[in-house]
Amino acid sequence: MAVFYQVDRATITRAVGEIRPLLAARGFAVPGKPEPRLKVLADVFAYAASEGVTLRIDGTEVQVRRPKANRPGRRAFVSGEKKQNTIKPTVISDERGRMLWCGAIRPGRMHDVTAMRSEGIEDLLRQYPKVKAKVDSGYQGLARDFPDQVTAPPKKPKKDATDTERAAWDLARHEQSSQRICVEHAIAEPKQWRTLQRYIGRREHFADTVCAIAGLVSDRCATR
Repeated sequence: MAVFYQVDRATITRAVGEIRPLLAARGFAVPGKPEPRLKVLADVFAYAASEGVTLRIDGTEVQVRRPKANRPGRRAFVSGEKKQNTIKPTVISDERGRMLWCGAIRPGRMHDVTAMRSEGIEDLLRQYPKVKAKVDSGYQGLARDFPDQVTAPPKKPKKDATDTERAAWDLARHEQSSQRICVEHAIAEPKQWRTLQRYIGRREHFADTVCAIAGLVSDRCATR
């Protein structure tokens, strides 16, 4: 870009640094409505309560560069699932896979439900008792605490379970998964951007980068 516009590389870097937080602060588009935009988790719950939307919640992982040796908190980025250094954003979509929010960004070692609890999701579930959400098995604790609002996959049967019990569990698991799969589609769209396939930038800019990209994706998806 610097060559194309015949400016110094530092000029482009400075411009990107100025635009990135502005895009991140825009928030996310409301489907079918130009304004207002959804900027915080409370906005998403207020929208879901007013429109009767059942939320789909899931976390995703983006590989990042390994921190330097002996740096404090280095192990916090090692994902227990992927065995890589990652950062995890959480994505919320509606039943049509349209992105409503991306946030709760935390190191890869932190559990999904812990990140959402730190965002105040429990208080919001109590404040909006009619809002319902479908989640994966990483949010079993949230589903246990709010059984009337949060639906997670059924727990796997014990080893001595009968074939009938296993078949019923498998059927219920597939049914819940098919209702939740739309959030996976919402997660996949931002990851088509090369930056989020493997993030190699500065770690302090990751949150603004992912929110800026997710906000642009939500603009495109809001017209579906």
